Amino acid sequence: MSVVEHHAVDLAPRISEAGVADYIALLKPRVMSLVVFTALVGLAIAPVHFHPVLAITTILCIAVGGGASGAMNMALEGDIDVLMSRTANRPIPRGRIAAGEALAFGLTLAFFSVMTLGILVNWLAGALLAFTIFFYVVIYTMWLKRWTAQNIVIGGAAGALPPVVAWAAATGSLSPEPVILFLIIFLWTPPHFWALALFRTDDYKRANVPMLPNVAGPDATRLQILLYTVVLVSVAAAPWPLGYFDAVYGVTSLVLGAIMLALAVNVYRRRTGAEANRATRALFKFSILYLFMLFAVLLLEVMASALARAIW
Repeated sequence: MSVVEHHAVDLAPRISEAGVADYIALLKPRVMSLVVFTALVGLAIAPVHFHPVLAITTILCIAVGGGASGAMNMALEGDIDVLMSRTANRPIPRGRIAAGEALAFGLTLAFFSVMTLGILVNWLAGALLAFTIFFYVVIYTMWLKRWTAQNIVIGGAAGALPPVVAWAAATGSLSPEPVILFLIIFLWTPPHFWALALFRTDDYKRANVPMLPNVAGPDATRLQILLYTVVLVSVAAAPWPLGYFDAVYGVTSLVLGAIMLALAVNVYRRRTGAEANRATRALFKFSILYLFMLFAVLLLEVMASALARAIW
């Protein structure tokens, strides 16, 4: 029996096999950590005093909403996950949890996260969280991912919304600052995931997922990565001269952007052999650091400003 056949048999699990770790895995904790971090930055830069209890409630609701999206995504993609080496060890392909159970788990978490945020904080934030979950589960997972090579471009909007939700929770409104954070994450998503797709092409081909390298070819993907990186670096640096973020952020964005752009150029130039693989992996890994550092600088600026006010 092949590995794929073995996993296919396991898709009919016994309910008792699921443990706490399996349900945690359904929440996609790595993705959730990014959601929480970007939302925390969106909350921190909001120019209002936000009660700590409401702030904690907001972050928890966004985290649970992100986890709900992950659980429903896994429930709907069990047939894809079982065919990909990167995802074959998830709870559903392994036969630990039934897809229906995962879907019910995700729907329950989604309902309570949205209602809690709406009732305890405000309904603009609750509505935005509901839209984020809907977009990721219905628009991206059920439609875009299986239909178009632009799946990750359009679907990236869902992953870019948490700081907007957090800002809306704190202020009850929307402003340019959270939109800037949204655009940075939105434009970061294609080069980040297409770099991954370049060295996971066989996985996506086997699962019949129309990722850009499989549809347009690796060379076209490298060009798209470079173009999106140019736009990303430009947009990420723009808030400094526009007066939204200060010089520390501006200098950081320029330095990180230069490295990100150099790695994207390297991916574009190195197209075959081990060098091409190393180039795409390097870009993929650095892109995570790039986004983290940009947002971390904003968070540190807010903390430093608060400390200065407390001292003086």
